[in-house]
Amino acid sequence: MRRGWLVACTCLLGLFAAALVTSLDYSLSDALGPGPGFFPFWLSAIGAALTIAMLVEIVRGRMLADTAVEILPTRAAALQGGSVLIALVAAAAAFEPLGFRLTMLAFIAGLLPILGARSWIAIALCAVGGSFGVFHVFFHWLKVPLPIGVLGI
Repeated sequence: MRRGWLVACTCLLGLFAAALVTSLDYSLSDALGPGPGFFPFWLSAIGAALTIAMLVEIVRGRMLADTAVEILPTRAAALQGGSVLIALVAAAAAFEPLGFRLTMLAFIAGLLPILGARSWIAIALCAVGGSFGVFHVFFHWLKVPLPIGVLGI
């Protein structure tokens, strides 16, 4: 298990280092505040620092013991993860024809019960707020173009 953690942390460190080097091609600030390289730079720097901290803990032997470590998910967790993946693919396919609002309404309303939500009132409020509310904020206030769909909704 220790070797697996070492390999995973090394891969993560390589990923963060590549993102950090790439973010240096962009300016960290501009006339309005943070530039296009600000968030990628700091996120990759923080991720690299945390990964290095994990590597130090692994090398020093302070990680949890390898007792009773399950690699594969349980059947219920695998079904839940597969359902989420299918819902994501369906939402990606539906964005252009249905638009953001209807796609996210169906996606959130379908995803929350998959993840264990049982209150239909809470599901309905989250779905409406997460679809129509988020669309209104991004489209009208922040002027971010989002897909409208063939129905115009």
